[in-house]
Amino acid sequence: MEYSKSLKLNHVFRRLYRTNGRANHLLVIYARRNHLGMNRVGVTVSKKLGKAVIRNRVRRRLREVYRLNESRFLPGWDIVVVARGRAVDAGFSDLSKAYLSLARKSGILREDQE
Repeated sequence: MEYSKSLKLNHVFRRLYRTNGRANHLLVIYARRNHLGMNRVGVTVSKKLGKAVIRNRVRRRLREVYRLNESRFLPGWDIVVVARGRAVDAGFSDLSKAYLSLARKSGILREDQE
């Protein structure tokens, strides 16, 4: 991730959870401005979704969706993506569509690129 860092601090995750998130059947996205000039991205996958191998697969796919589309995101945001139960069985293209759709609704995608 060229223009982004990983979000790791618990208090930042909690601050983002207090904002209004956008949701669909696969994901929930929480976004908030950070005024740092770069994005910080975190991915959350609950233990309810399965064992470690399954959770890590979902986490890797979500990070890859962001990496492939990183240039489309506006800089200066903290973003947390929470995987829902159906994300385990979803294909990569479905996760990509869901992720980008929620990002567009949240206003963190560039308007000039589709």
